[in-house]
Amino acid sequence: MELAAAALFGLAVLHTFSTKYFEHLAHTRTTHAGLWHLLGEVEVVFGFWAFVLLVFLAAAGGWKAATGYLDASRFVEPMFVFVIMVICASRPIMQFVSGFVRGLGAFVPLPAATARYFLGLSFVPLLGSLVTEPAAMTLAALMLRGTIFSRRASNALKYATLGVLFVNVSIGGTLTHFAAPPVLMVAAKWGWDTAYVFSMFGWKAAIAVLVNASLVTFLFRRELAAKAQAEESGSEPRVPPALAFIHLAILAGVVASSHDPEAFMGLFLLFLGLAEAYKRHHDRLMLREGLMVAFFLAGLVVLGGQQKWWLQAALSSLNEATLFYGAAALTAITDNAALTYLGSLIDGVSDQFKYALVAGAVAGGGLTVIANAPNPAGFAILKDSFDERSISPLWLLVAALPPTLVAIFCFRGVNRSTLEFFDLDVWLQWFRSLDAAFLFLLILPFAVAAVGLWSETLRSARERRRED
Repeated sequence: MELAAAALFGLAVLHTFSTKYFEHLAHTRTTHAGLWHLLGEVEVVFGFWAFVLLVFLAAAGGWKAATGYLDASRFVEPMFVFVIMVICASRPIMQFVSGFVRGLGAFVPLPAATARYFLGLSFVPLLGSLVTEPAAMTLAALMLRGTIFSRRASNALKYATLGVLFVNVSIGGTLTHFAAPPVLMVAAKWGWDTAYVFSMFGWKAAIAVLVNASLVTFLFRRELAAKAQAEESGSEPRVPPALAFIHLAILAGVVASSHDPEAFMGLFLLFLGLAEAYKRHHDRLMLREGLMVAFFLAGLVVLGGQQKWWLQAALSSLNEATLFYGAAALTAITDNAALTYLGSLIDGVSDQFKYALVAGAVAGGGLTVIANAPNPAGFAILKDSFDERSISPLWLLVAALPPTLVAIFCFRGVNRSTLEFFDLDVWLQWFRSLDAAFLFLLILPFAVAAVGLWSETLRSARERRRED
């Protein structure tokens, strides 16, 4: 059963990197366009394969085995991400954050639109350390959508922005001990508080966030100057301050009760009641997008719960240096919070082991849509701005590699020689310590990305020849 679950997990990862192909089929083969479009939705992938796993469990062990496994799984995180995504996307919250960012942008020596772009990739991800990473992802994605994604920007700028956004949100929540899911999973067991997490991770993460945002802003400064658009302060009706304050209070209550679904779901129902009572101060709520993201994360919980047998064994066999790079790479094919949680179950580990596991997991959290819990939220908000209304996971992986390397240098190189990253012996030692099955799963997304990019290059070349 564990082998079958691992095989289904591998198929789900492969499917994630193939969604762009299914979206292409939906536009070129209209006979079954609905099916291809469904299979091309990234948010559907893990939920679909989780359903296959449940069917397998029911066939192998009976219906009670399948329902028992669901009852034993914990779906608090998908519920929380759904609630926080819908509330943060509401007009009262967005107007408050936009106004604050607009005021802060006055102190940034850049044009208004470029300053808003820079702050959306720097300040808002760091704000995630207070309002949680899913909230920061939602706010940043909505701000960037209006600033650049809806302005006919080039694909290079869009993917570069998306890669930096995902990486910065993943590391930007490490200034506190409660906002980043991979830190939250281990903080209580290992006795970490905010002061300790900031001293070990936070200040390094802040450096990486600012460097990543500065580099992408500088590299695309000309296109940003030509196409970026700053929101006008009077472009939409203003929400009364009292109503905005109530919404902020509800948001604060949801964040404070993030581990108690009964509490934050009650607050969410109160929010829905206010949204219905004051429709004139609300736009369309992002209920569909939030539910799709929750479905994706719930599928990841169902499939990921069966991977403990090989993930935990692999983590326990690595030393401190190889664990850091292994965790950063392994995060590409599994949720980084699940990775740190499994590592926390290993008894008698050193402080160096703990640091390497968490630092590697958050550094690699932007490589794929499944690497970090908030990523599907940004994916759902921004995907309509891309060609065929679909984001290529292959190009996302490529775009996220440079900011990921910056994060690796900050977490690994600030307190030790950065030459370690270029030490071939360290990499060879790590690969030799891996068993064949683990190595296959680790290399799978990168191999699929290389083949997919090669295929996309050939297809583009053929289309150019036809046009000529």
